[in-house]
Amino acid sequence: MQDYIAVKGKSAKYLPHSAGRYQVKRFRKATCPLVERLASTMMMHGRNNGKKLMTVRINPVQVLVHAVINSGPREDSTRIGRAGTVRRQAVDVSPLRRVNQASSLHFFAT
Repeated sequence: MQDYIAVKGKSAKYLPHSAGRYQVKRFRKATCPLVERLASTMMMHGRNNGKKLMTVRINPVQVLVHAVINSGPREDSTRIGRAGTVRRQAVDVSPLRRVNQASSLHFFAT
């Protein structure tokens, strides 16, 4: 993974807009700065297509933080009862568990 996450050396950039041609050769997109790749992925779906200057103004790391915050479950269920008679009871989820579940949903989902 560390070969494809470009954050050091030549890829260390302040702005996520380098105007580099990373699709010319095979695997050259691996040298694209990570922040620029995040900004480019925010241009998905037809209405946002080609609006890179709009995505440059948005902090892509903040978008990732908001995604983790919004995707964590607020409520879960636990088992109450013994042996044969078990029923579900709704319970609140702690903030740490919300972050853990959200990150696992984002990074390990297929």
